[in-house]
Amino acid sequence: MANPHLEYHLQLLHHLRTILAALGEAEQVPEESHALFLERYDELLSLLPQDPLQSQYLGQDLLCQVIQRYPQIAHLVPRDLLWFFGGDCLHFMPDDELDLYQQLEERRFEAEQNDEPFDWHQEKRLLAMPGDGTSH
Repeated sequence: MANPHLEYHLQLLHHLRTILAALGEAEQVPEESHALFLERYDELLSLLPQDPLQSQYLGQDLLCQVIQRYPQIAHLVPRDLLWFFGGDCLHFMPDDELDLYQQLEERRFEAEQNDEPFDWHQEKRLLAMPGDGTSH
């Protein structure tokens, strides 16, 4: 069974998959290449729970392709996915956003080391608040 962090990102990937499928159904993209792209995307969905580390490069490649091939939905790509896959995906994130995610990741790691629960959404909200984000 996948850990909660991985499960969360799988849910985001499934959500993005529904958006991509809707693009094809609305005939807004070339059908043949879109179908092949969705096959590779589905491959990622099945491989990621089995081997998260081996799936990183495929995830990076596919997310970058989503932004480049489908600019009309680039704003709908969850930022959490860009951070999760890292690599070239990080080029689509501004420095202040990278700083926020770096702090989030450090807090998550610290919580894991101390066997404490970690709520990604709550911590993200706290860090995004005006001020230094350390008031909790």
